[in-house]
Amino acid sequence: MAYGADDITDINEWKDKKEDKDLLVEKYIVEIAKGNTDYMKNLYDSISSSVYGYAFSLLKNSDDAGDVLHDCFLKIYNAAPGYSPCGKPFSWIFTITKNLCMQKFRENSKQADAPDEDMENFGAINNTLSAEDSLIIKECMTILADDERQIVILHAVSGYKHREIADFLEIPLATVLSKYNRALKKLNDKLTEGGAYDE
Repeated sequence: MAYGADDITDINEWKDKKEDKDLLVEKYIVEIAKGNTDYMKNLYDSISSSVYGYAFSLLKNSDDAGDVLHDCFLKIYNAAPGYSPCGKPFSWIFTITKNLCMQKFRENSKQADAPDEDMENFGAINNTLSAEDSLIIKECMTILADDERQIVILHAVSGYKHREIADFLEIPLATVLSKYNRALKKLNDKLTEGGAYDE
């Protein structure tokens, strides 16, 4: 069935014009701020795996990351009317996520290690993970420093560009690139020595 130009909804125009995912996500937040709660599902579908992955990379615990994911969307819903569109909604969203993770750290009073069941839970929540992505995350959890792990998961698993990660984490692009390359070298060294496959 062919559609005419008049049949294109405002949101589809945004999808077609979408230079970045940022524009679409920002549109969802603006619509939520106007009281259009139907856009919460669109927002959730667009960013939930990235929010969860980022929270998981910080917390190393699937239950806590799931709690942060839930709380993040509540915060987004409540804070949307005060959001000022500036073309960088992910910085705002990841700041909320990071703050909630810090709150969760304080609640738990210590950082938990990620047991193997947490890796399975991560894959169940983020059903877009390939076996290779799951392996990368498992290795990230065990051998990478926290900042390296966050960068690798945001880039290799969630698909963000290094420049976007630098904005999210509020660190220089050169630092992101350096930490990413250092992390890849660690992962490569681990994989080439066969450590990732020894069970």
